[in-house]
Amino acid sequence: MPARLDHTIVHSRDRFAAAAFLTELIGAPEAKPFGPFASVPLENGVTLDYADDDGRIVSQHLAFLVPDDEFDKIFARVEQRELPYWADPYHHKPQQINHEYLGRGFYLDDPDGHSIEFITHTYVTD
Repeated sequence: MPARLDHTIVHSRDRFAAAAFLTELIGAPEAKPFGPFASVPLENGVTLDYADDDGRIVSQHLAFLVPDDEFDKIFARVEQRELPYWADPYHHKPQQINHEYLGRGFYLDDPDGHSIEFITHTYVTD
């Protein structure tokens, strides 16, 4: 039986502020409290559950596959907020998007240092 990701926990200094950073970018409703979490439901049934952590936050990578029209809206929000972004995960190509894997993509860091990636086409593998 194939496994399906149900949820993942994202550590943050302020769970609701961290969740709001993402929901504002993707145009989603604000996070809802769920136990000790600020829960962000995604289109495919997976939730990102933001948890407060007063220790050292270990950076995670969160990649979001979005349709072209949503990519344009998200990218416009990033530019409007004058957020730094990169065409690559190593931050070598600032204020650029990439055109790899038959689509477009870019990376930005959230306030807790998590790397958020938006792509319009899943990676092509052989």
